[in-house]
Amino acid sequence: MKIKSIRSAILAAGLTMLTTACSQTSIEEKKLRTEIAQKIMIDIRYYCEEETSEVYCRTPLTQLPESIAKVISNSNIGGIILFSDNLVSTEQTIKLNYDLQQAAARSDFSSPLLISIDQEGGRVFRTSRAETIAFTGNMSIGATYQKHGSYYARESARVIGSELNALGINVNHAPTVDVNANPKNPVINVRSFGEDPEIVAELGQVQLAAFQQQGIIGTLKHFPGHGDTATDSHTGLPQVNHDIDTIYSMDIGPFKQIIKNQPPGMIMTAHIQYPTLDNSTFISIDGKEMIKPATMSRTILTDILRDELAFEGVVITDAMDMAGIRHFFTEHDAVINSFKAGADIALMPIKIRTPKDLNNLSDLIDSIVAAVNSGELKRAEISRSFERIQKLKTDYKLNQAFSKDLGQEIAKAKNILATPENKAIERQLAEDALTLVSQKRKILPINANESIHLLMPDKTKCLALVSAIKTELGANHAVSCTSMQSYNALETQKAITKADVILGAHIAPRQSAAEMGGMDDLVSNNQLSKDIIGPEVVYDLLAQGKKLNKKVIFVSLRTPYEIAEFSQVADVSLATYAYNTHRNPETGNFDSPALSALAKVITGKIIAKGSLPVTVKKL
Repeated sequence: MKIKSIRSAILAAGLTMLTTACSQTSIEEKKLRTEIAQKIMIDIRYYCEEETSEVYCRTPLTQLPESIAKVISNSNIGGIILFSDNLVSTEQTIKLNYDLQQAAARSDFSSPLLISIDQEGGRVFRTSRAETIAFTGNMSIGATYQKHGSYYARESARVIGSELNALGINVNHAPTVDVNANPKNPVINVRSFGEDPEIVAELGQVQLAAFQQQGIIGTLKHFPGHGDTATDSHTGLPQVNHDIDTIYSMDIGPFKQIIKNQPPGMIMTAHIQYPTLDNSTFISIDGKEMIKPATMSRTILTDILRDELAFEGVVITDAMDMAGIRHFFTEHDAVINSFKAGADIALMPIKIRTPKDLNNLSDLIDSIVAAVNSGELKRAEISRSFERIQKLKTDYKLNQAFSKDLGQEIAKAKNILATPENKAIERQLAEDALTLVSQKRKILPINANESIHLLMPDKTKCLALVSAIKTELGANHAVSCTSMQSYNALETQKAITKADVILGAHIAPRQSAAEMGGMDDLVSNNQLSKDIIGPEVVYDLLAQGKKLNKKVIFVSLRTPYEIAEFSQVADVSLATYAYNTHRNPETGNFDSPALSALAKVITGKIIAKGSLPVTVKKL
């Protein structure tokens, strides 16, 4: 009996130890899963609660469904990125963000969400242009630098930051501090302040400070620099072949200066190969040996950004669904490799579009847990990364979102968004940026008796510029317009023959996925192929006007490099750096700060005061 008692005691003790060990293992794994979940930021751009037979779900998520709320609560996920499709109105946006944070509050970890957006101003702007203020973008700010210094960088970020804060958004993936050194850059161009790295650094630093003063976590992008590329990383994998001195003076230069003087909360990586910095390779999913992109490079993200530049904030990847990553890695491998390189947050690594996708996040976390358990990822680095994210949330007091009153937030926002004072700053920036690039003969201002025919990229721009010119010269002034999207050669030629002044405008380069929203636009609709009509048609029509001895004006509506191509047919060439229009909810007309400024310049109400922030070939 005594021996039996001893055996029973030993067995009981063993079972207790096993139970304790299993319990401890369960606690540790749960902790690990929470830390990993905090390192993931997903988009909820579209969601179809009912299964759809269509290849792509394109129902915008504007109200938080219970199924997505449960994913947020059950997973302890760290962040959400929003797109224009999610943001219909002020009240709806605030309610959506409130519901997102309440879902996070119900999670075991109860950590506030990073709710982010790409709100650069100008071409990349996600909220309603009628209810919030977009400004004319970074290159227009660069065009004002000679006369106004950093004034518009500070004011635009102050306004954008205050509006985002009022809407319940706490992270802005801006400013862009890429130095646009390549005239053929398809994705950065006017998103850059210009080609001078010192000016880019100064303006980026001022913008960042203004965002952060408004309680918005700013994001410098795209490290180590996306300015000298001829490939869009949404559609391919660019490579920068600069020597080491150029990389540090131009590409990395603005990041280095800003990290030293105004440390950002976040830095976003670039899906770009930099063989001078890291020529190590990987084997892609199609079996090819390739140089690692910066997002996957430990040399670039850890050795240079963390250790050499002493960046202590959070490193977030660019969207992981972009072709620069998606074409070469599986979803799970992409995230694991970016974490191995030193990234803290994986942006948009998986899609949740229908109920059948609801397990995608859990599956991703499973694969990262397995990578930790196998030693491929270091457990200690996951924890350090997690701690950086929590520190960022604490520093910006994001847990205040849990106790906000929804009604009060909506009421408060109405006194902050699109105020007359801030709209005035938007108009003034557009006017101060507008640049007279060349003048072969003095034809401005337009005479009050001269008829005008416009060649504009589309109907809304026709309507906006016609309205703006009539505002300056009178409702009965003779102004006609050809929309180049519905271009009739014979009718346009007749209009040119009749008019005294011909103004042709063009947008180059073509629109990128970043401006439209993201890869969903590319994959589902192939929208990039639906480009504005080619510049050669606009050129030929202006040449016809010149042959008929008309007064000919060419206007570059995006990057001004193309002005050199039109110098032979234009008496005057102008750059606006922007062209966005929106319908005025009060008048029903199409408004555009950039086109209104253009109308004022050509009618002599103001003079063009901007200076080119990039080099245009000699005219």
